[in-house]
Amino acid sequence: MEIRIDSLENIHEAARQFVSAMEENTVFAFYGKMGAGKTTFVKAICEELGVSDVINSPTFAIVNEYRADETGELIYHFDFYRIKRLEEVYDMGYEDYLYSGALCFIEWPELIEELLPEDAVRVTIEEQPDGTRLVSF
Repeated sequence: MEIRIDSLENIHEAARQFVSAMEENTVFAFYGKMGAGKTTFVKAICEELGVSDVINSPTFAIVNEYRADETGELIYHFDFYRIKRLEEVYDMGYEDYLYSGALCFIEWPELIEELLPEDAVRVTIEEQPDGTRLVSF
């Protein structure tokens, strides 16, 4: 599936489309260059899922935990950009997160590729020449 994000004004519509296509999947690996809009799109997805907490990049914390206000659904947002060795991911107990059944949105998954569950949904965000973003999964 492909979703085009024409501007920040319609990012929530794109996030709604993404949420409706998630089905029963729980682990989503977001690939894209620096500045492609991974964090911004994950934030919009979380907001569409009912999270009202402040949603920001977990670059320094590695993982942020959110809960949807109405459903209480647990959401983990990872940013593995700063990971230098896989041992760091083992030490944080990644399996407890990725195999918990909770939603997991992962930025920079290429740094932990071998640890991703087989059924992880690979999502690519690419900036187009006209500045729009194309989300493919």
